[in-house]
Amino acid sequence: MSLRPAPHRFSVAPMLDWTDRHCRAFHRCLTTQALLYTEMVTTGALLHGDQARHLDFGDTEHPVALQLGGSDPQALAECATLAEKWGYDEVNLNCGCPSDRVQSGAFGACLMGTPDVVARSVEAMRGATQLPVTVKHRIGIDHQESYEELCAFVATVAEAGCQTFIVHARKAWLRGLSPKENREIPPLRYDWVQRLKGDFPELTISLNGGILTLDEAQEHLTWADGVMVGRAAYQTPYLLADVDRRIFGAETPRATRREVMARFRPYVAAGLERGESFHHLTKSTLGLFAGQPGARHYKRTLSELGHRKDAGLDVLDQALAGVPDEVLDARD
Repeated sequence: MSLRPAPHRFSVAPMLDWTDRHCRAFHRCLTTQALLYTEMVTTGALLHGDQARHLDFGDTEHPVALQLGGSDPQALAECATLAEKWGYDEVNLNCGCPSDRVQSGAFGACLMGTPDVVARSVEAMRGATQLPVTVKHRIGIDHQESYEELCAFVATVAEAGCQTFIVHARKAWLRGLSPKENREIPPLRYDWVQRLKGDFPELTISLNGGILTLDEAQEHLTWADGVMVGRAAYQTPYLLADVDRRIFGAETPRATRREVMARFRPYVAAGLERGESFHHLTKSTLGLFAGQPGARHYKRTLSELGHRKDAGLDVLDQALAGVPDEVLDARD
């Protein structure tokens, strides 16, 4: 079991329906040092469902964190114990998701309105595991309009023992905006998160929201302890290939796209041997050639042929065959 410190300097956000174990395995072919997160898993799904389906992951995915959704301290504590048992490097409490599902269960972003519940949950989780317990949250919800309310939330949760906060620099409107709109419409307030770091210098503060390039990430890292990239890591995953060098100071050059797919191919082959769907194994690769010649051919081939029951590595080869060598072998 790994208890190494989580490298919050650069992480890939937990994204429902996206950052499953196949996606994380693919991202590991691009970066060895970024911290990866699971999709949010509810306490109910873990305590009353198929634990292996939700918790199983490969050794190559480290460092990897389990993100939990829930509001009952005891249930969260039990799930934190499971996170340690299964070998995760961190357990994270979701206080930022604005979906209807979390609103009906009074967790996710709803918890921004009840910092005392979050504090009790963090305290219970810390009492149940040696893993780092972290919180991912928004800068506010609905009626919360002031920076002071954000400070009060962080102060209350920090007093319970949380040392790491991943802050999505947007409010969440639980009434009136869809989850997609909540990722785009509320304005980004990076200045609030920077101010938060200044007011709580002893805490680890990682910035999330709207970061699309490594240039932007490096700019924020002049004041933030870490950055978390979400949709950009999925839509343009090749940016992750330079994370180890540019963010963590590794001396190895970034891998070419051909090298990335050569690393990922054995994982796809093993998944197919287990009877897993080719589409699900490879969907996280669809953006690998974004903006490059051959991208349309690659996506169309995987999309049109990858859903077939008999789809295999030949489909992957056919998709890659339409990408020019100069794209496959470029390092710049």
